[in-house]
Amino acid sequence: MAYYRRIGDVPPKRHTQHRDEAGRLYFEELMGEEGFSSDSSLLYHREIPSAVVDARAWEPPDQATVPNHPLKPRHLKLHELFPEETWAGTDVVTGRRLILGNAEVRLSYVVSAAASPLYRNATGDEIVYVESGAATVETVFGSLRADEGDYVVLPASTTHRWLPSGDRPLRAYVIEATGHVAPPKRYLSRFGQLLENAPYCERDLHGPGAPLQLEGTDVEVLVRHRGSRGPAGSRLTYARHPFDVVGWDGCLYPYTFSVHDFEPITGRVHQPPPAHQVFEGSGFVVCNFVPRMVDYHPLSIPAPYYHSNVDSDEIMFYCGGDYAARKGSGIGPGSVSVHPGGHAHGPQPGAYEGSIGAGSVQELAVMVDTFRPLELGEGGLACEDPGYAWSWAGRGPAR
Repeated sequence: MAYYRRIGDVPPKRHTQHRDEAGRLYFEELMGEEGFSSDSSLLYHREIPSAVVDARAWEPPDQATVPNHPLKPRHLKLHELFPEETWAGTDVVTGRRLILGNAEVRLSYVVSAAASPLYRNATGDEIVYVESGAATVETVFGSLRADEGDYVVLPASTTHRWLPSGDRPLRAYVIEATGHVAPPKRYLSRFGQLLENAPYCERDLHGPGAPLQLEGTDVEVLVRHRGSRGPAGSRLTYARHPFDVVGWDGCLYPYTFSVHDFEPITGRVHQPPPAHQVFEGSGFVVCNFVPRMVDYHPLSIPAPYYHSNVDSDEIMFYCGGDYAARKGSGIGPGSVSVHPGGHAHGPQPGAYEGSIGAGSVQELAVMVDTFRPLELGEGGLACEDPGYAWSWAGRGPAR
């Protein structure tokens, strides 16, 4: 996180006695990354935060994957994964369906109207994009309000739960890292402040409010953690509610960022995808494609040029608006396009020349580029459009 916050009741000096009105000590917890050598926060609990009274195995949602073989571009129709009759019984944590994944990042989708259990992802940071609907995200740091178009960024091991609200289900696109995520380094000063040439600033990032200070005993938390053969799960029962924090301070905490606060970088000719980057992780980047003015060179072609992904898989989630470059392919809101490394791709037939003279685009999409191949999860296999790979040619294989 780029800047320091102080919320609630904290002592004037770290690692010193901090007591309540009756003279009882609070329990200080350091939550930090990379073994005391990166960002951290100090949280002050009423009770001992490590006091567990039970531990059982928990089987997380299906994480099995199969290779994209034979190699081909794919179109995944995420809105087909969750029929309306499933919404009431599905929560954002246990209801996720894996779309794509590799050793560094997993992409999932869920449509939920149910409150989630308390959850902690100890394998890495999560970025959850709210496609539609709204929710309150209660965390050990305090609550966040998540609305349509918001990214919810949750540092690894942040205990939290999702409470959908309103009259529509929560549609969420989940990016789970096995490391940490942050703004791109080129956006930051040497001290960590977002620079003037960055497409967003600290003012656009919204942290949690006052600590919740909840009470309760024998409180269960689902934990995803590292195992000998990949991610594993456990159910830990805590003697006291983990949301008993009275105050915290530091530079590590969950926050929201609205895609509508991203200020696009444009130019006289077509800008490459890194101009749209919003986050980076280990082995992947996240980019926004938002409504914007387009190229203003008198001979410009606003549609993207055809390009080969030499070193990456390109995954585009179409969230809304009008994505003119993909007309005729079947892609629309709720679609994910998978353009793997080794495949040249670009606009659909007619879109390249048809874009000439356009002054703006009204597209909204979230792109994840990975630097290792992605494999297909059970959710991706369940909602694939089998004809997409042949959409540029207008005909399928002769067999």
